[in-house]
Amino acid sequence: MIQEILPDLFLLEIPLPGNPLKVLNSYLIKGAKRHLLIDTGFNRPECLEAQINHLEYLKLNWSDIDIFITHFHGDHSGLAFTLAHAKSAVYCSKVDADIIQTTMRPDYWQKTDLFYISHGFPARWLAEQRNTLTNYFAGDEMTFDYVIEGDVLIYGKYRLTCLSTPGHTPGHMCLYEPEQKFLLGGDLLLANISSNITARYNVKDALGDYLNSLGKIDAMDIKLIIPGHRTLIYDHHQRIVELMNHHKHRLDEILTILRQKPMNAYQVASQMHWDVSGEWEQIPRFQQWFATGEVVAHLEHLANRRMVDKEHQDTCLMYRLI
Repeated sequence: MIQEILPDLFLLEIPLPGNPLKVLNSYLIKGAKRHLLIDTGFNRPECLEAQINHLEYLKLNWSDIDIFITHFHGDHSGLAFTLAHAKSAVYCSKVDADIIQTTMRPDYWQKTDLFYISHGFPARWLAEQRNTLTNYFAGDEMTFDYVIEGDVLIYGKYRLTCLSTPGHTPGHMCLYEPEQKFLLGGDLLLANISSNITARYNVKDALGDYLNSLGKIDAMDIKLIIPGHRTLIYDHHQRIVELMNHHKHRLDEILTILRQKPMNAYQVASQMHWDVSGEWEQIPRFQQWFATGEVVAHLEHLANRRMVDKEHQDTCLMYRLI
């Protein structure tokens, strides 16, 4: 589906096969000579076919398309290498661009696997998650045009200011249009669902970063959030309140679970309430992997606030109440 949500700003729905989100909201801004595609879809044939069909419908040439990647996740960046023309600028924060490049190297996944093992995730299941994830990413290394906070990209009638909003990923970047007061928000703020905030082996407090990013845009004059998934958001203040409460509930739930005894993140995750049907053992391993990463992010935020302590026991990192 293609929808013109503002003059010369089009929503392009891209299917996400095998993913519970089902659809990516990719966006196309038409300019006088060059046009900007925001986020791409997975490195999958279904996503590529949808992008090609959308551009044909809009009667645009790929040689005239630049690409902006809000963050490194495969549903937003996976097709960048395939879609980028020799003339294309491919904008991304350096932090997430570097992650895109390193996901193509074995040592990245080795470090990620060791990180999850240290938090109790069963090692025998890790190859399955890694194979699923790597199939979604770009197929080769590429040259990026790095953007930082305050950079301005001009396409058509829109002056888009780059806004650094880490948390969902370390280098998550949004685009703010100050005259029309809209924010192309990637996965920073979504309606009806919460963005996955997962820990990484080289990030100290991903949840703290995310909450700070929410506070940053809460203070801004924004009339419309144009998100990477689901519906448009017209009251970002109310949605931020809801998300703040969601994460407070998660933190409180973890503290309650830790009253029983010290646990690793996987053990904590297995006792939490998730918005899926069935018991923990019935949840697909891929979703258990994401859930474990999210619990680590919340545990590390609690540790950063000195509400829990942690220590190594054998190969696992155990958390306990202070």
